[in-house]
Amino acid sequence: MDRIAYLVRRLLLVIPTFIGITVVCFTLTRFLPGGPVEIRLMRLKGMAQAGEAGSTTSAAHISEEYKKDLERQFGFDKPIVVQYWNWLVVNRMGMKLPSYDYPNKTAWQLIKSRIPVSLWFGLASFLLTYMICVPLGIAKALKHRQPFDAGSSLVVFIAYAIPAFALAMMLKMFFCGTVEGLWDVFPLGGISSDFDIEPGFWTWFVDRAWHMALPIFCYVAGGFAMLTLLMKNSLLDQISADYIRTVIAKGATRRRAIWLHAFRNALIPIATGLGPMIGLLFAGSIIIETIFEIPGMGRLSWDALIGRDYAVFLALLALTASFQLIGNLISDVLYMIIDPRIDFSKK
Repeated sequence: MDRIAYLVRRLLLVIPTFIGITVVCFTLTRFLPGGPVEIRLMRLKGMAQAGEAGSTTSAAHISEEYKKDLERQFGFDKPIVVQYWNWLVVNRMGMKLPSYDYPNKTAWQLIKSRIPVSLWFGLASFLLTYMICVPLGIAKALKHRQPFDAGSSLVVFIAYAIPAFALAMMLKMFFCGTVEGLWDVFPLGGISSDFDIEPGFWTWFVDRAWHMALPIFCYVAGGFAMLTLLMKNSLLDQISADYIRTVIAKGATRRRAIWLHAFRNALIPIATGLGPMIGLLFAGSIIIETIFEIPGMGRLSWDALIGRDYAVFLALLALTASFQLIGNLISDVLYMIIDPRIDFSKK
């Protein structure tokens, strides 16, 4: 019962946390210079100075005449509290608002078109990361200070030292035919090939995997070292704990003590980091998506931020923050499932 009460409190805490995040970011977009109104006024002034807006129309006249109309168009003429309420409730966290750069599409329509791409890369990299790093961390812990541990540590630290953008550029240079004389194995970018006819499932799957190979490799390399070392150190701490020696002293084999007792407790740090990964599945990676020309959520958020398309940017922020908060709640649930020693009763 105490655990249920704790989870209810954590769930209720999500609401003010979400409001706090969105209020701060929403307010910043309204007061920072260079917003959508200023950008459009600058464009109109440039057109007037170039003579494209008419010979009798001055830049000052355009600014005074259109500024209030633009503010009404974007809803900036209302008090900030009313603007936030309309964004949060009336427009469903801004999902129903039209994009500033693509007026014919709402923020949700743009986001919805990018979610499948980010999910493909996010889920694939997430599964591969845990499928590789957790067994590797266990193997390194069981072979601590042996040649396998030293050799794998060298590979892990090299992968950790290379920045994601550098690794992406190197892979593209060596395996995408950008340099004459090197391998031309993988496509330069994109997520699929142009087919003359609708491909079958197997053809589509192989083509998608072919396009995803290098970007996913970059995704996995980014969190490879940290997760591997976290698993190794966590298992080593549990193996050296007093309760493991007690289990062995009572007649259990070392293998049984490790796999039935130490392994479960060693998963606690891994589980606590599992929930926040849900937010990353949708957020994507700006650098990798830009280099490999992947139309995902990361690239959409970057384009929206650079173009001051605050309608899309705030909708993305709200969606990512929601999944991040839900992921933190999932981490708490996993933590309680793995570690039954947690007690929330008041002493």
